Amino acid sequence: MQGTNQKKFHRIILSLPIALAATLLSQNAMAGTDTSNFAVSATVAASCTVDASGGLDFGAYDPIVTNANSGSDAEQAGTINTTCTNGATATLTLDQGANADDGSTDEAPLRRMKDGTDFLDYQLYTDSEHTTVWDNTTGQSVTGTGASSPTTVYGVITKGQNVPAGSYTDTVVATITF
Repeated sequence: MQGTNQKKFHRIILSLPIALAATLLSQNAMAGTDTSNFAVSATVAASCTVDASGGLDFGAYDPIVTNANSGSDAEQAGTINTTCTNGATATLTLDQGANADDGSTDEAPLRRMKDGTDFLDYQLYTDSEHTTVWDNTTGQSVTGTGASSPTTVYGVITKGQNVPAGSYTDTVVATITF
């Protein structure tokens, strides 16, 4: 009898892996799957900032010697920094200034600095040759890189302006349109 029990025991032991495999296979056969696409999206809008805080300082203007009628214009350059979304196109414009002369327009600004009741005329240009006045309509094109980008502003005070000594200032608003 002992031999018969041993044979039964071996049969049971040997059949366990088969029963286990069958159970697992039947569970897999009953499991189902389904798929669906999960959409992910984002919108990146064009964006720009402008920083004109560096300004433009002409320094000393000498109407008697250096900048007299027989002298030279006072020339200087400043920088306006813009930061725009990579690939964004924008236009940087400069207004007429706080002390614009009579007849000044956005298209043809007549800028001047002021000290009390006295004025000192000047102009801002988009180019170092001073051929294109920087206005408040056409402006200067800017293409964004995602990083801060400097744009040079060229300024000129024409020679021969006989003005009293003083500290002449103006405020020009820089605008980035995108």
